[in-house]
Amino acid sequence: MKQFYSHLIEVESLIVELDKLDLTGEQKIHLAGLVDSSLHHTVLDAVLSELSPEDKKAFLYHLRDADHNKIWQFLNTKVNNIEEKIKKAAGDLKEELRKDLREAGKKK
Repeated sequence: MKQFYSHLIEVESLIVELDKLDLTGEQKIHLAGLVDSSLHHTVLDAVLSELSPEDKKAFLYHLRDADHNKIWQFLNTKVNNIEEKIKKAAGDLKEELRKDLREAGKKK
């Protein structure tokens, strides 16, 4: 499912790391789902931590409706440099996951 932030975050490099591991197809799919879920929660945390309680409610309504244009219009009026903050949070998580995947590959 395409998320409102999908254009900002590339996950293919993590999928390449997953492919290097000796896993079944089912295990890779499961881990890829966990990567997506972790990224989603990280992005939501980054966004919500920047918003007031009232703005959090408005953001969640836009998110529920999956109207990406409205989400970005809203966020850009409420948070300075929100795209950079999302990229930073996702990048930090991706680096952590990449290290974990490399470590798991060494333990074969």
